[in-house]
Formats: sequence, structure tokens, C-alpha cells
Amino acid sequence: MLDILIMLTSVVIILLVLLQSGKSAGVSSAFTGGNGGLNLFSNLKERGPEKVIAMVTLCSIVLFFILVIIKLIVTQNA
Repeated sequence: MLDILIMLTSVVIILLVLLQSGKSAGVSSAFTGGNGGLNLFSNLKERGPEKVIAMVTLCSIVLFFILVIIKLIVTQNA
């Protein structure tokens, strides 16, 4: 049952990441020190649905890691 939850959560994360709009030069400016310097959160301008999708993605990622840790604990005790 835990394996199915982990797989479903990973599919949800993939879909949510694909739904997010692309940030132009976001990753490249983080490494090259583009307009915003090294502040990774300076170009964060999410509003409305974009903010909701970003928050749901974050919550899904946290849920994924919690499920993986629980699975690790369960399999070590079995």
C-alpha cells in the first residue's frame, strides 16, 4: 500500500512540475549570477493559480519524502 502511495505522489509531482510556467533564465542566472545576483528567490513573482500550483507542489514533495522515510523505517523493522 505504501508503494502505491509513493508512486501516486511521484506522478502528481511530475504533473505539477509540468504545469508550472517556465521562468526565463531562472536556473542559468542562479549559476552565472545574472540580474538578481545569487539570491534565488529574487525573481519569485507567483500570483494566483501559479502560487497555488507551487504550494501544492511543495506539499506533494514534502509528502513524498515523509512516505519514503516511513517506508524505510517499516522495511528496516520487518
